[in-house]
Amino acid sequence: MAKTNPKVTARKKRVQRIRKTIFGTTERPRMSVYRSNRHIYAQIIDDVQRKTLVAMSTDDKSFAVDDDANKCAQARKVGVLIAEKAKSAGIEKIVFDRGGYLYHGRIKALSDGAREGGLQF
Repeated sequence: MAKTNPKVTARKKRVQRIRKTIFGTTERPRMSVYRSNRHIYAQIIDDVQRKTLVAMSTDDKSFAVDDDANKCAQARKVGVLIAEKAKSAGIEKIVFDRGGYLYHGRIKALSDGAREGGLQF
């Protein structure tokens, strides 16, 4: 039987603790963030209807990678692009769900990019 990673277990506990208070409605959906070692993913979710409204990641085909861009710059670009997609879908205000990660580095860069793109948190 494989051992579970204590860091992953601790993050899952933080996610459960955060999700008790954060809930995305139709008027103000939730922007959920997942960070892997290589990519960053963001999706805007309506928790009432249980539907993903908009999604964007560095893994998307529509995302063009700059060769000299580091991961923080890529995360900021994902934030700007998801904000543009959300605006075209009629979404202006969101609730930010950092997914149990510290609000630092790539997570902060993504949220700054989304604010820069015009989303209100």
